Amino acid sequence: MSDALLSLRGVRKSYPGTGRGAPRKVVLDGIDLDVTEHECVVVVGSSGSGKSTLLRAIDLLEEVDDGQVLLDGVDVADPWVDADAARARMSMVFQQYNLFPHLRVLDNVTLALRLVHGRGRAAAVAAGREMLEKVGLAHKERSYPDELSGGEQQRAAIARALVSGPELLLLDEVTSALDPELVGEVLDLLVALRDEGTTMVVATHEMSFARDVADEVVFLHQGRVHERGTPTQVLDDPQRERTQEFLRRLR
Repeated sequence: MSDALLSLRGVRKSYPGTGRGAPRKVVLDGIDLDVTEHECVVVVGSSGSGKSTLLRAIDLLEEVDDGQVLLDGVDVADPWVDADAARARMSMVFQQYNLFPHLRVLDNVTLALRLVHGRGRAAAVAAGREMLEKVGLAHKERSYPDELSGGEQQRAAIARALVSGPELLLLDEVTSALDPELVGEVLDLLVALRDEGTTMVVATHEMSFARDVADEVVFLHQGRVHERGTPTQVLDDPQRERTQEFLRRLR
C-alpha cells in the first residue's frame, strides 16, 4: 500500500476535436504521480502541456476518461465516491484570483468556510483574520478586491484556500497574471508555506522558484510525464532532449 497522500494512476483526459470528424485531443495521456504528506511537487512544461488540466483533474473539476485519482488510497474519481467530501480536503488557487468583487476581503476569505464547511460566523471571522495576518493582509480586511494590487489579490486568494486547513494545496500558475514586480511577494509566501510543511502541487513557469522549493520536479510534454526527479536532476542535468530544449528557451 502506498503511503502517498495523493496518487494518480494512468490518468487520461481528452476533449472533442475542433472540426467535424476530427480526432479527440488528448490532454493527459496516462499520468502517474505520487505526492506524500508535506511534499512539494512542482509541475513544469510548455503552455498546452496539460499542467492546468492535471490540477483540475486532481481537484475533480475535470472528469477523467480513465485512470485513478487516489486520495489516501480511495479513488475519488469513482462516480460512487462523494466528490464534495473529497474536494473539501483540497484547495486550489487559480491563475486569476476569482475574488467576488462585491465582497470585502475578509468576507471573500470566510465565505466558503461558513457556507461549505459549516463554521459559525464568529469562528470563521477569527480564522479569516488569522489567515490574513499570515499572508500580510490584515490591514486590508475591509477593502474590496479592486482596491488591492494584483499581488494582494492573489495573496487573498491563497488565504481563502488555506483558511479551511486543506490537506493538499493546488496552485495553478498563480503568478502568471501578475506584473513582474508583484511576482516576488506571492512567491515569498509560497516559500514560507513550503517551509511550514504545506503539501503542495504547483504548476509554474518560475524555474528559480521550482529549484528552491520542490522536492520533485515533473516535466510534462504532450500530456505525459516526460521527465521527473529532484530539481538538480531535472533543471540542472536533464536527460531528455525535449526537457533540455524547454529549459534552453527559458534562459
